[in-house]
Amino acid sequence: MYQWRKFEFFEEKSAGKASIPSEISGNVRCCSSGRGRIAVGCDDGMVGLLDRGFKLSYAFQAHAASVLFIQQLKVETVADKSLASITGLGFRVDGGALQLFAVTPASVSLFSLNDQPPKRHTLDQIGCDSNAVTMSDRLDLTFSWLNVQDLIVGRPEAVYFYEIDGRGPCWAFDGEKKFLGWFRGYLLCVIADQRSNRNMFNVYDLKNRLIAHSMVVGNVSHLLCEWGYIVLILSDKKVLCIGEKDMESKLDMLFKKNLYTVAINLVQSQQADAAATAEVLRKYADHLYGKQDYDEAMSQYIHTIGHLEPSYVIQKFLDAQRIHNLTNYLEKLHERGFASKDHTTLLLNCYTKLKDVEKLNKFIKDEDGRGEHKFDVETAIRVCRAAGYHEHALYVARKAERHEWYLKLLLEDLGSYDEALLYISSLEPDQVGITVKEYGKILIEHRPAETVELLIRLCTDDWESTKKRMTNGMHLVMLPSPMDFVKIFIHNPKSLMEFLEKYISKVGDSAAQVEIHNTLLELYLSDDLSFPSISQEISNKNRDPIVGRHKGVTNGSMTESRVKMNTDNKDLKKEKDHLERQQKGLALLKNAWRSDMEQPSYDVFLAVILCQMNAFKDGLLFLYEKMKLYKEVIACYMQNHDHEGLIACCKKLGDSTQGGDPSLWVDVLNYFSELGEDCSKEVKEVLTYIERDDILPPIVVLQTLSKNPCLTLSVVKDYIARKLEQESKLIEDDRKSIEKYQVSISKHISKLFSKFARSVACCASMMIFSGSANKQVKFIE
Repeated sequence: MYQWRKFEFFEEKSAGKASIPSEISGNVRCCSSGRGRIAVGCDDGMVGLLDRGFKLSYAFQAHAASVLFIQQLKVETVADKSLASITGLGFRVDGGALQLFAVTPASVSLFSLNDQPPKRHTLDQIGCDSNAVTMSDRLDLTFSWLNVQDLIVGRPEAVYFYEIDGRGPCWAFDGEKKFLGWFRGYLLCVIADQRSNRNMFNVYDLKNRLIAHSMVVGNVSHLLCEWGYIVLILSDKKVLCIGEKDMESKLDMLFKKNLYTVAINLVQSQQADAAATAEVLRKYADHLYGKQDYDEAMSQYIHTIGHLEPSYVIQKFLDAQRIHNLTNYLEKLHERGFASKDHTTLLLNCYTKLKDVEKLNKFIKDEDGRGEHKFDVETAIRVCRAAGYHEHALYVARKAERHEWYLKLLLEDLGSYDEALLYISSLEPDQVGITVKEYGKILIEHRPAETVELLIRLCTDDWESTKKRMTNGMHLVMLPSPMDFVKIFIHNPKSLMEFLEKYISKVGDSAAQVEIHNTLLELYLSDDLSFPSISQEISNKNRDPIVGRHKGVTNGSMTESRVKMNTDNKDLKKEKDHLERQQKGLALLKNAWRSDMEQPSYDVFLAVILCQMNAFKDGLLFLYEKMKLYKEVIACYMQNHDHEGLIACCKKLGDSTQGGDPSLWVDVLNYFSELGEDCSKEVKEVLTYIERDDILPPIVVLQTLSKNPCLTLSVVKDYIARKLEQESKLIEDDRKSIEKYQVSISKHISKLFSKFARSVACCASMMIFSGSANKQVKFIE
């Protein structure tokens, strides 16, 4: 037979000092409690209402004879002749249905009060004596087997529970049941012990199968529950008030006896708050941990998730021998949504150390109902990557649309360049631009042609999923500029040149055209676009780092000749490539600054600097000529000692009839005079044009040419002879002109003298006439 454990979860509150007031003189025959009062019915027909201090607050004469039953409920009349002696009643409310249990010594019946007249249903042919009947509390949901408001009947052999359809479970308690009650999920029994001839008052916790309180009492006349107390009224009118101890006191009592399972059941049965329950579970888990029962301890710690700090549990199971327990706890943390990034890291590390791929798969690929992961995505990717589980890291990155991580894994860890390009192609254009900027250097290094093709599609209208935005009712295609991706070509300028060439051939007019042309000019005119030569690579591979010699070389002269041949071939290829690029550069300079254009579609000053830095003569000549810097043009020829080109340039640019500058011939003459070598042929040709346009006097020419000691008089003899002849002819012409002018002047002077003489004579006659006239005037007066 099961032995019930006894505890003292209750204590007497009144200390035996409470009693029925003296104003109630009759013997108490019946009692009822509710609404903060106790109603007592006496054998003299009086009914009294007692307050919490057991003082009489109100009394009235209810009946002429003895009051046998009192209940603070709405009265319903049930007529049944067979119910001769009722020992117990109990009302049951189920939704809108009102039912009444009625107990007699010979039966247990149920009446449906919604029917008129009420219908009777007999539940049992055995009843009980008076007072051994009670009803379970409607609000008590402690027991899964206990229906709401069941009837409880006590008989000498056991206590029976009755449902609406008949007898239910029973509990075997020996002894005559004098009184039954129900208090907060506890079964109250006053049992007459025949062996000791004493009355025992027991409080049973049926769920936990323990006696919460047990005490010897006197002759009990009534059992009530009010004010949170159990009230026992004795036959001598004394009153015992028994109250339940607080939860902390009960738990301390159980903890001292290491009865943790009882404590857990207790807090759960009394519907304690979750924090209190978790604290009990923690203490129980700590107890099990101290006993080295790690599996059971972990099962209890798991129940505390959400209330107990996870670090408290984790630090106890960091030992490698308890990694399975730790893994189990971390899994539950993630399932219930309480895991942090550190917890995710720790769990994944556990999986990788255990090499439990199955659980790792389940954890990584399992999702909640909304399709979201139960862990921090970036942490999972980082841990899986560090542990070498790249497939799992890729799955998480792709599922979470972490494009940067997915590509990092493909490119840096797996070297799957083709797959990476395919994945980038599946993204939206804005994402493509971001990812290419991030990982373009790797792609260009390993898949240059494919990457260039991808960029061309991205920067032009060929991208199928190009985003279009509505602005003022118009569709605008947002295309990135090719210059946004120049940085990824830093180690592969040839691919950059190819990319920009394809772009400008496909897009005629671009907002970034000037920048593109500037970049292409720099690429075209630079001396070197290639990586280290093959000969250098061979040399590095064959060199012994210890002794500093070439490995595998038996014939030194043969190796040297082979290396030299490779070097020569490389130099020829490099030179050919350089010339081709220069031709492209010159074509770009000309095409981007046509005669019908006022300004070129590139930076002129940058172009000049690039040509100067890379000694690109043809480009400089074109730019200087377009900028009308003719002196700089001939300076280029002078620097290169290209005398033939210099003279040809001066013929073109020094012709004043064509808008040229004749003073260029002066600079050319000065150049030859300071050359310090025999350039008679060139000087003679220059003198021809100087003489033709009469740019310099002969004396200046002679002074200039005298600076070159290599020039002889024969160079200028013909020039001087022609100039002297011209000067002599001019002198003769001048002499003849002078003589002619002298004769003409003499004639004019003679004419002037004759005119002057006539003028003087005329003036003299006028003066004589004027003098006689004055005299006549005076006479008249």
